[in-house]
Amino acid sequence: MFFLPFALSFASVLASPQYKRASELIVELSGPSGSVNSAELVLTASITNTGSQDVKVLKYGTVLDDLPTRSFVVTNDDTQSKVPFTGVKLSVSMDNNPEAAYITIASGQTINVTHDVSAIYDWGGNGKYTFTPIASFRAAAPGNLLADISSLSKVSADSSSLGVEISSVTKRELQSKHESRSSDVQVLDKRAVVSCSSSSESSFISASYTEGKALASLGSSYISFNGATDSLYRSYFDSTSTSTVISVLNAAASESSSSRTLSCNDTYNVCDGNVIAYTVISTTNIYFCDTFFDEVATTALCSGTTVAARNVRGGTTLHELTHAIANTDDITYGCSADQALSDSQSAINADNYNCFTTQVFQDEEC
Repeated sequence: MFFLPFALSFASVLASPQYKRASELIVELSGPSGSVNSAELVLTASITNTGSQDVKVLKYGTVLDDLPTRSFVVTNDDTQSKVPFTGVKLSVSMDNNPEAAYITIASGQTINVTHDVSAIYDWGGNGKYTFTPIASFRAAAPGNLLADISSLSKVSADSSSLGVEISSVTKRELQSKHESRSSDVQVLDKRAVVSCSSSSESSFISASYTEGKALASLGSSYISFNGATDSLYRSYFDSTSTSTVISVLNAAASESSSSRTLSCNDTYNVCDGNVIAYTVISTTNIYFCDTFFDEVATTALCSGTTVAARNVRGGTTLHELTHAIANTDDITYGCSADQALSDSQSAINADNYNCFTTQVFQDEEC
């Protein structure tokens, strides 16, 4: 095994007086010492808090996340190209179980997180690959249950990379715990296929699919009419070309794949109480967790539901459709946090499309 560390500097992370001092996390990545078959690619991230105070970090989208999400940027050393990620992308809400979204690392403590990356990247062939950890963190004061992700403090990170030699490639797929029965399948006008044994949940998914596509169409029309100088557009996409955003929305609005499944089954054991829905990028199939069925119809935006609540079922389904169709990412969650992203980030962040289109609906349709 070999190790390459990176340090996370938490200078001025938290506003409360007891967290003014900087604390440091040291993260060491370990992996195979020799060449391996791609099916044996398992890495360990060891995170040590060397500071004098406890640190509470949001785990999603970082090396602290043990779900099959994108915790690393992987580069093929020969071609210098990024290896396509084929794992899971999420919609997340922390209203139900916020504490589970964080990992608190006590002063002097080391936490090890194992990442089986063999089935979540498209390994193109033999050679050396470089793993760079996703090093954008958000932190909260230990003991605080912050359901609003946008209120967390950003943490800058200096990262180092880990090199791994792949001697042979064996294609693997994410392990599923069960397959859908044909009797559970409902085709939506020769487009996406709903797979769900519960008739009420099947109808709920179908309605969210219709509403999500309608939100995409409404958002596209709004941008086309109001242009790049519109204040709402700029709040979510700033100076990003309108054609870039419109192309994503139009792709979602015209979704027509009869091979894409929308399922109420947690086939890959991803639903953890905070995950609302997820998309498996290798198949573009979408899976809805139990908490999704507590969400509301788009019309609820006209009767007290706020955009910031992010609990509109059509918005969640649109979020996932942008993953499936446009390969958007999960850089951050929460409408305020979405608006703080750079141009390049906002255009590829799935939650921006959710918050923007639901705000358009509330402004224009209510």
